[in-house]
Amino acid sequence: MMRTRIKRILVAIKDPDHAPRAQLKKAAVLARASGAVLEIFHAVAQAEIDDEVRGLDLLQTTAELIDALNAHALRRLQRLARSSLFEGLRVEVTPSWDFPPHEAIIRRAISTSADLIVAAAQPQQFAGRVVFANTDWELIRHSPLPVLVVKSARDYSKPAVIAAIDPFHARAKPTRLDSRIFATAAAMSRLLKGATHSFHAYMPLVSMAPGPTGMPLMLPPELEDVHGEQVEKSFRRACERAHIPPARRHLNMGLVGDELGSVVKRLNAGIVVMGAVSRSGLRRVFIGNTAERLLDDLTCDVLVVKPANFKSNVSRRRAHRQPAYFAPV
Repeated sequence: MMRTRIKRILVAIKDPDHAPRAQLKKAAVLARASGAVLEIFHAVAQAEIDDEVRGLDLLQTTAELIDALNAHALRRLQRLARSSLFEGLRVEVTPSWDFPPHEAIIRRAISTSADLIVAAAQPQQFAGRVVFANTDWELIRHSPLPVLVVKSARDYSKPAVIAAIDPFHARAKPTRLDSRIFATAAAMSRLLKGATHSFHAYMPLVSMAPGPTGMPLMLPPELEDVHGEQVEKSFRRACERAHIPPARRHLNMGLVGDELGSVVKRLNAGIVVMGAVSRSGLRRVFIGNTAERLLDDLTCDVLVVKPANFKSNVSRRRAHRQPAYFAPV
């Protein structure tokens, strides 16, 4: 869960020369609303060949190579920080020779006591979609901090912020994670002057009770009614505790991906807040499809939070291995 007041935001940039404008703009909006310091961070993990670094292979030591790459990245980040998007904000820039990128980002965020990481999903070359790259997934899986992945170019104009919860605590989800999801969604709504909504989707019993031949059992209709009432009761209680009014509660029967996508489009939502409970992947809300497909299909930004007791296995020590493409003379 984000702190009541966001004091520091780390903006993870893949390419300082082609940083997504939507990512920068939304990070600036959040920093301006919260009074937070923005840090633009770039993990220097490989040589970016251009006129300024063509002579790097002539250097004599790995340390000289790393210093040159960091200096080159610093100049690019400083140009980025001078953007008019950041006018009036306190902006810091940091390049760091460190890899893999998701670990570098997490290390920097933890070491600076950041409250939020802002990343950007990558446009898919041919389909025109915005999808999660491997670094995005690893960041989501391993970061103990909330991660906001920017997917949409739409501005945050009093947005609907959807808290995607699971009141039945399916798939061994910690029972307090829904509270953190609600609290984070409410915090974002306050900052952006939007409205907090809640969402849950469930499947009918007939799809959950296969018979001995593998075919669904024919269950009495009253059992489905009881099941629906139990789901509704649990969902209502969770929403009441979070002070979500009935008009902003969305309880749907069906596949989570389909139903959540439908609600996002109907509300023109700005952010979906959801939880992740395992380093090995996302294990909540989603039933019957891979998390990757579902999150890739969402048309809004995604903010992922972790349980309070989540421990990342990312080392606090920066990578110091010699780059494979460099051999000292």
